[in-house]
Amino acid sequence: MNSSNGVVGEGNGTMPNQKRIRLKGKLKTYLRVFTYLGILLVLINAAVFSVNITAGLILLVFTGLYFIVVLYLNFYNKPIIMNELVSFATQYGQIQKKLLRELDLAHAVLDDTGKVVWTNLAFERIAHVEKGYKKSITSLFPSITTDKFPDENEEASYELEFENSNYTMKLKRISLHEMAVNSDIIDAKGYEGSLIAVYLFDETALRLAIEEVDNQSLAAGLIYLDNYEEALDSVEEVRRSLLTALIDRKINKYIASCNGIAKKLEKDKYFIIMPKKSCEMLKEQRFDLLEDVKTVNIGNEMAVTLSIGIGLDGLSYAQNYEFARNAIDLALGRGGDQAVVKSNDNISYYGGKSQQIEKSTRVKARVKAHALREIISGKDTVIVMGHRLGDVDSFGSSVGIYRIAKTLDKKCHIVLNDVTTSMQPLVDLFKNNPDYEEDMIINNQQAIDMAGSNTVLVVVDVNKPSITECPELLRFCKTIVVLDHHRAGTEVVENATLSYVEPYASSACEMVSEILQYIGENVKIKNEEADSLYSGMIVDTNNFMNKTGVRTFEAAAFLRRNGADVTRVRKLFREDAVEYKAKADAVSQAFVYRGRYAISVLKNDELQSPTIIGAQAANELLNIKGVRASFICTEYQNQVYISARSIDEVNVQVIMEKLGGGGHMSSAGCQLEGVSLQQAIEIIKNTLDKMIEGGEL
Repeated sequence: MNSSNGVVGEGNGTMPNQKRIRLKGKLKTYLRVFTYLGILLVLINAAVFSVNITAGLILLVFTGLYFIVVLYLNFYNKPIIMNELVSFATQYGQIQKKLLRELDLAHAVLDDTGKVVWTNLAFERIAHVEKGYKKSITSLFPSITTDKFPDENEEASYELEFENSNYTMKLKRISLHEMAVNSDIIDAKGYEGSLIAVYLFDETALRLAIEEVDNQSLAAGLIYLDNYEEALDSVEEVRRSLLTALIDRKINKYIASCNGIAKKLEKDKYFIIMPKKSCEMLKEQRFDLLEDVKTVNIGNEMAVTLSIGIGLDGLSYAQNYEFARNAIDLALGRGGDQAVVKSNDNISYYGGKSQQIEKSTRVKARVKAHALREIISGKDTVIVMGHRLGDVDSFGSSVGIYRIAKTLDKKCHIVLNDVTTSMQPLVDLFKNNPDYEEDMIINNQQAIDMAGSNTVLVVVDVNKPSITECPELLRFCKTIVVLDHHRAGTEVVENATLSYVEPYASSACEMVSEILQYIGENVKIKNEEADSLYSGMIVDTNNFMNKTGVRTFEAAAFLRRNGADVTRVRKLFREDAVEYKAKADAVSQAFVYRGRYAISVLKNDELQSPTIIGAQAANELLNIKGVRASFICTEYQNQVYISARSIDEVNVQVIMEKLGGGGHMSSAGCQLEGVSLQQAIEIIKNTLDKMIEGGEL
């Protein structure tokens, strides 16, 4: 055994250079006790001589023999003891090596390039390698590359999956600098080498246990019947209890089949709880209760639809219930007949394939109108804004809010930055018009400067903050009102004082027209304002062909009575030759994908408002037999705008949400960045393929 103090001899029990080896610690003290006892014996011998010479001589002889024995042991046995100690140390090192080799914890040592230097049996058993394996660790675990190695004296930890088992791999860098500096055989000046210690912890059983506990955690949910009153009204009175009982049975049987419990809270509301694992099963089935409940028919003219909101993965049961409430609000805000599952960081949508049934009553519009009147009356200034790249509907509804504010003797300003060609005729009605203030239409910076505690911000025709005309304005105004007819998505305006989102409405102009009727008796709508509101309804309904209901025509009749002129509006929206040709070209170049989806590109060479023309082209494509949905791609302002339209068979809102957009069931869109027109078409195709294969279309 090599030693910095000498070399242990073999066979003869001697040790060359043994004088250079020194004992220390408790063993050194233990061996010197005999010497100390000898000195004490000499002192006692001297004391005995002073008392009795004979006794002193006898003790002297004994003392001499004692020293002879001690000296013999010290000079003869000490090398043997040293050899035994060195032998023990050697055997102890071998035992340690064997223990590491046979340790149940998988352990390996790598050099600083990631090459395996040493492995123990447990590591070899897991990785299926033999002793002496010298390849890179990346060849065994591809995700562990050299850039993931820890720095000096640091530790790194990674989760990885290997052969259907889950492991946590810990890596620790061990510096060899100090060891090399103390070496007798190498010059380690400037050497900074290191080794990487690798430990593999098998956490498969732990993960399975955690997953099972997570699967058994409870999810809270709410089920609301969307059209309970309407469905009951459509069946004779004596059979209404039977209809209610059949619906109850459907819901209870469905929830019981997934180990859940359903409790009826009100005549049209249910509270449900179930294991999270069952919720995953319902996701896979895409909540077929939504379609199953529509089969309940005992003579009712109207099929019953319901909305489901489920909350899970909260920190407490109370938070899961809060998630469920948010989810059911989203489901209802998106038109009902769908399920929404909300967790702490994710929202999933299912269903939503049928059109929402228009409510014949205008009670809600009256209530919202009175609430809006109270809010505006308590403020000094009203600021109205729509969505970015505003259209006729957003501007028309903004003008309607302007008239409400003026009726209540409040200052009002409309935020508008870019005026598209489709909106220019309407905007010209108010600019340089002596009946309207010069600051009626303002830009973003002017709006921010005006915002304050005495300002109410009214957001129309949009409920997604990021695509409003001035998103920053939402932070400067404490009182916010949202009026919109688009289905709500994941991103909504937070902390709105008043939110009136009705997906069944044809347009924001229809909603504002209804509100105008309940603001007060002294509302006097000017011709320009009536034309603007009427124009918004015409554009969003495609000349009253899409999403029109009884209340749509009632709102149109109200505007006609207040001065809206069909001929004037038609003249405002006549197209020029370039736009008409571009639209016709987009329609002629369209191709039908999978026999039912029309896709085309609008060439944006000389068009000032290509997105508007693209939307019109998408509407035109729906006139082709067999086309269920149409998609027009337009390149504008370094983005690709996609306009999606359908009649009633396809929910294009769900398709556009997959691409980060949104809208209505029959009218939606999105914006893609960093892609070409051809790539956008491929993205649409791939999205349609995935949704068809997944049963969503």
